[in-house]
Amino acid sequence: MKIKIILPLFILLLSNAVYSETILVKKQHFTTEDFTTVSGATLPKVDIGWESYGKLNKNKDNVILITHYFSGTSHAAGKYKADDALAGYWDALIGPGKAIDTNKYFVISSDTLVNANWHDPNVITTGPASINPKTNKPYGLDFPVVTITDFVEVQKRLLDSLGINKLHAVIGASMGSFQALEWAVRYPEQVERLVHVIGAATMDAWTVSALEKWAMPIRLDKNWQQGNYYNKERPLAGLTATLLNITQDAMHPLIYNASFPNFEVLDDGALQDIRTLPKVNQVLEARALAKAKLQDANHVLYLVRASQLFTAGRSANLTDALKKVQAKTLLLPATNDLLLRPENVRNMDSIMDELGKEVTISEIAGGWGHLDGLFSIAPKAQQISEFLAN
Repeated sequence: MKIKIILPLFILLLSNAVYSETILVKKQHFTTEDFTTVSGATLPKVDIGWESYGKLNKNKDNVILITHYFSGTSHAAGKYKADDALAGYWDALIGPGKAIDTNKYFVISSDTLVNANWHDPNVITTGPASINPKTNKPYGLDFPVVTITDFVEVQKRLLDSLGINKLHAVIGASMGSFQALEWAVRYPEQVERLVHVIGAATMDAWTVSALEKWAMPIRLDKNWQQGNYYNKERPLAGLTATLLNITQDAMHPLIYNASFPNFEVLDDGALQDIRTLPKVNQVLEARALAKAKLQDANHVLYLVRASQLFTAGRSANLTDALKKVQAKTLLLPATNDLLLRPENVRNMDSIMDELGKEVTISEIAGGWGHLDGLFSIAPKAQQISEFLAN
């Protein structure tokens, strides 16, 4: 049986094809020292990578910050080399003449702390795999728990180093929406516009529990060894299983099933030997393993925890947190999102409306589920463009 996979990245490539120009970008390196986390620990040194598109104007007031999703990186648009197979994940939105027009705006994006993609040569991040200067060995689980607020504070230091103290907009999808909202709550006087895509304003019990499903396979991998696997065999089996869970949770069954048009439930190999996976699972596992080789298992665990602990402004009362927002706000949940369900954002919209905030909600239609925020975003391009202009 021949199985055909419709990869999300191929969809992104097709969406990029309608645009005539892809910009070339360069990864840059930012270092800051003595960074104290929300959990109370001080990191003597933090490194992150960042990239930018467009030019910073004289007044430094044309800045749009892009905050990336859970498994993403700072590579939001463009290519590092002209012959790269794929451009950044939102290249359909960011660039000359596009919705986020780099002829007008200076667009900047940075890798988060504990970025998952530790083994990607284009990623710069500090996390459990980094060397602890006290021991000259990787931190492992001695690395402090970090939060979405910590991600924002590192970004704040990066922008401060560039002399930027005002954001025309902050825009982020999924975990990036958490960061974008945290910016608007924590630094309301600096954020003029907020675009919150496929996100949430706070975690609920269901979502915290669902995210733990992503962490569990790593913890159960015999090679994880309580995080002390550096210079040893990596827990790739557990991380691969984690990535399988993430992929399935992020995709709606409509597209997931459509990705296997030749699927047959009767599978002779799986029938003859319990150790033989069904063919569909063999294909998915191979693809997840390839991605796992670019990631670090401990970093993924820390990202899970940062997401589990998220609530806007680190406030127990969401209304009190949203009162602080001064930014004009555009909420873009995905109607078929089964991971970060749209009712969370609808509730956020209701609270902000009752508070008299300038807020618009516009749901993204599509069959991708959570991934509609990446692969079905093109129909919102005009609305985003107008939102940024007004």
